[in-house]
This record gives sequence, C-alpha cells and structure tokens, in this order.
Amino acid sequence: MGGVAIRIAGEDDRDLVVRLLDEAFQDDPVSRWVFPGQEYRRRTHHRLMAAFTDAALADGRAELTEDGAACALWLPVPAGEDGPAGADATRDEAAEDVPAQVREAVDPDNERVETVARLTEGIHPRGRAHEYLWMIGVLPHRQGEGLGTLLVTSVLDRCDREGKAAYLEASSARSRGLYERLGFRCTGPALDLPGGPRMWPMWREPQTL
Repeated sequence: MGGVAIRIAGEDDRDLVVRLLDEAFQDDPVSRWVFPGQEYRRRTHHRLMAAFTDAALADGRAELTEDGAACALWLPVPAGEDGPAGADATRDEAAEDVPAQVREAVDPDNERVETVARLTEGIHPRGRAHEYLWMIGVLPHRQGEGLGTLLVTSVLDRCDREGKAAYLEASSARSRGLYERLGFRCTGPALDLPGGPRMWPMWREPQTL
C-alpha cells in the first residue's frame, strides 16, 4: 500500500466522511440489525453515521485516505472512563444519558439505536487509558485493497511508540480475524445483540518496537 496518503479529516470533510461510512456500513451485520430493511436503512442509517462523525471530529480523530475511499474514527479514552459516553461526561458532570440522546437525534422510534449504544458501553473496558477504534469503513468497491489495515496500523504504530493500548468491537468474524492479526485479543465473552449478530470486544496491548 505504498503511496497511499492518510490525513486528518476536518470539519470541511464532514459530509464526505458521513457518505463514506454510510455506504461502507450498509451491509454490516450490526447496521442491518439496527436498521432492518434495505429501504429503511438507506433512508435513516446516514443519521447515525453523522452522529458518530460529529463526535469524532469534536472529541477524537478522524483519519481519511487522501482519495476519500476509507476512514477511521478514533476516540482517546482517559484512564477511568469507558468510551464515548464517558468522554462526554468529562464535559458535562451531569453525566447525560448519551445513548438516549443519540436515539432521539437519529431515529426516536428505533429503540435499537439506544440498545446497541448501551450494550457496547457496558462491555467497554474501564480503568486504563486507551485509543478506541469506534468505526472504520472502506467503500465497497475498494474493499480488499488493504486500506482498512493501513488506517488501523497508522494509529497502532503511534500507540506502540507512546505505550498506549487500543480497543474496538469487531462486528463480524471476518473483521475479528483481521484485528487478531494486528495484535488484538478478545477481552471476554462476545456480545450477542438481542435477536441479532454477535460483536467481539477486543483489546491490544502496546507492542515493543
């Protein structure tokens, strides 16, 4: 993958990132569970991708291949916190109900938007500071070129230099295998969404250079 440039996405890239993630995740098992039915998903799914993108641009880091074919959303999680909801609580000591707010903003009548947020929050490791790979998407016609691996390893290399751990939830057996090859290991029992697919919480210790 030599020659593929990666840059930090900014506010001017918001619409591009939302469109990219929307297209990349249309057939993802978790997206299909949250938004069942192709037409419904095409009408609504992009709102959730927009919420995730806005959160990453505000509190984290969005990395984008220069050609706009792939993007990864990362959030830094300080010690003692537990992912996006915990990060939000640092700004608002009232500890707002983030999953409920996301549901209200994205699709108020769809309880699965809130359910998946609560369940993933519940399995998120607590205690140690880490980088959270919230989402990574590659346009369907560009998948299989190694762009996803390139994006992930660019941040993992930084984690290794800084002695920092990384965490994610794999949403398919295929992606779980990819992440295992990059040094991630399952942290505990898989999360089975009610009547839906399985997700695997995965943790990676910093590697010795």
